[in-house]
Amino acid sequence: MSFSDSELSSHGADRKFFRQISRDRLLNELLGSAKSDDSKSSWKVLIMDKVTVKVMSQSCKMADITDQGISLVEDLFRRRQPLPSMDAIYFIQPSKENVVMFLSDMSGRVPLYKKAYLFFSSPVPKDLVNHIKCDTSVLPRIGALREMNLEYFPVDNQAFITDHEMALEELFGENVENSRRFNTCLNTMATRIGTIFASLKELPNIRYRAARSSDTSTPGSFRELVPGKLASAVSNSIKYYKSTIPNFPQSETCELLIVDRSIDQISPVIHEWTYDAMCHDLLEMDGNKYVQEVPSKSGGEPEKKEVILEDQDPIWLELRHAHIADASERLHDKMTNFMSKNKAAQLQQRDGSELSTRDLQKMVQALPQYNEQMDKLSLHVEIAGKINKIIREMGLRELGQLEQDLVFGDAGAKEVINFLRSNQDASTENKLRLLLIYASVYPEKFEGDKGTKLMQLAKLAPEDMKFVNNMRMLEGSSDKKKASTVNFSLKFDGQKRKQAARKDRTGEEEETWQLFRFYPMIEELIENLSKGELPKSQYPFMNDSESVSLESARSASVRSSNAPPPPPKSTQLAAPHSMRSRRTATWARPRLSDDGYSSDSILKNALSTDFRKMGQRIFVFIIGGATRSELRVCHKLTAKLRREIIMGSSSIDDPPQYLTKLKLLTDQDLSVDGLKL
Repeated sequence: MSFSDSELSSHGADRKFFRQISRDRLLNELLGSAKSDDSKSSWKVLIMDKVTVKVMSQSCKMADITDQGISLVEDLFRRRQPLPSMDAIYFIQPSKENVVMFLSDMSGRVPLYKKAYLFFSSPVPKDLVNHIKCDTSVLPRIGALREMNLEYFPVDNQAFITDHEMALEELFGENVENSRRFNTCLNTMATRIGTIFASLKELPNIRYRAARSSDTSTPGSFRELVPGKLASAVSNSIKYYKSTIPNFPQSETCELLIVDRSIDQISPVIHEWTYDAMCHDLLEMDGNKYVQEVPSKSGGEPEKKEVILEDQDPIWLELRHAHIADASERLHDKMTNFMSKNKAAQLQQRDGSELSTRDLQKMVQALPQYNEQMDKLSLHVEIAGKINKIIREMGLRELGQLEQDLVFGDAGAKEVINFLRSNQDASTENKLRLLLIYASVYPEKFEGDKGTKLMQLAKLAPEDMKFVNNMRMLEGSSDKKKASTVNFSLKFDGQKRKQAARKDRTGEEEETWQLFRFYPMIEELIENLSKGELPKSQYPFMNDSESVSLESARSASVRSSNAPPPPPKSTQLAAPHSMRSRRTATWARPRLSDDGYSSDSILKNALSTDFRKMGQRIFVFIIGGATRSELRVCHKLTAKLRREIIMGSSSIDDPPQYLTKLKLLTDQDLSVDGLKL
């Protein structure tokens, strides 16, 4: 299939990463299309609703918007000053309330604005279009009316969310089957996922996690059908684009896998030891906002400064997927090198001797760059220092080692009981997270009153057993879980007969940091999907096609020339329940080794190569919240597989958030904001 020049950004030599495409569309197609040669109307007003303002803010900064001729950004539902000499750009959802508000702005003898450019974030129902057409006073004042089909929220260069914070409760909670909340959540989610493919002009080959039970009429079995229902709704949404968007592909150009949170309930609660995950898990951050204390200019109490950890910060981009110990070492090296090479730093470190005019000139020239770099380095040194202090004070290394030993079959009941007895002062949250991992690997240990006794040993409240019960409810029948786990033992040596929750991948990965051997299940799924080895019975195609899309053969040939050969099929595990890798545990890996997880190195490597040699994009959507370890894996596998891996989810959840949502599955009277552990 051939594509026009304008489409090469998604399919050809000028292909860009997903988030960049979203930004370019907003700035050029939406804001840029309303530009006028009339100098009197060069500045415009941008009007958005509560959803589209989030869409815009996730991809563009205010400076970007201003550069496109926007002088004022307004809320659709707030009282606004009439500006009849200026044009307005409306970027809104296609709802009846929004359309009514738009018509009230632009109708009558004196409208609020001179001309309106109307852009909808998703497909517009015909009745709303007719409603606009019926107002004859408004029609001549409309400069454009278009469907942007951009209603998702990029949170990373390779990740997006649909902004459904309550998806776990609304789709998997008690008494929600076929309720209005269930249907609204599912349909809105499908619409927003669909706009991803409309934006990129990609037609996905859709696969989903099938129901594990053959009898879907039993109570609670509806939860297993959610991925299939979402896959069907997404497929229907994309069919609309095939017939309405010019030059939209008519055959599959990428792959989409839809799963739910029950696929891996260890990843949301285990301690992930990357810099990014530790920041969000251990520090009290609001999203990506960190509050830094800086010395007061007046010499008083330290001042608080709000800093956003984002991709524009090169240090954050480099270190966020590195192990916290590795990140700390790299920061120490960066600071040492900076102080030894920077002229301003050298001059500042001099003793009280007089500075020459030449020295002063060098210092003045170096100061602006010095201050900026010093601020960035000082910020990350402070953050890493706080994290390492918390790790020491909370004894997280011992806890983290036990968590991973449980996952890899190196620990069992004895080790858990010993830890709980000797660490009575451990936080409630950490003890709860440990028991959830234990329950996931050893579900039979929570049968009958066994779970209650473990809760008593951990000195947790009886109602905390709800977390374990809700986790098992989300997974499905405990009998099925037991059958798939108990009959499987991990034989690392002749003495061990302990259960494990992941496949033994010894020899497949390079030596790595201690407490960094954990990997989420999504890593195995993506690798198997890329190799064409994902079981069709467990992950069927939405269109019942057994053929892999045309690009797969091409991407396979690229992978064979750029990546090591896959392991023999005899080493592949067919069952969905497998073990995690037992990678060599060393706390201090050689500093020069590349962990392969650095977003910075991956993006540089990918952008420096010819994108035409990359295989199809792979999209993975996780219903019920994704984790930072899963985001890390998408960056890692993009470099390894030579395919851009894009992760989508209803939300990105850190462990405290996930625990709250897990409890909400049965506590309907609680709220995310109101529940504290």
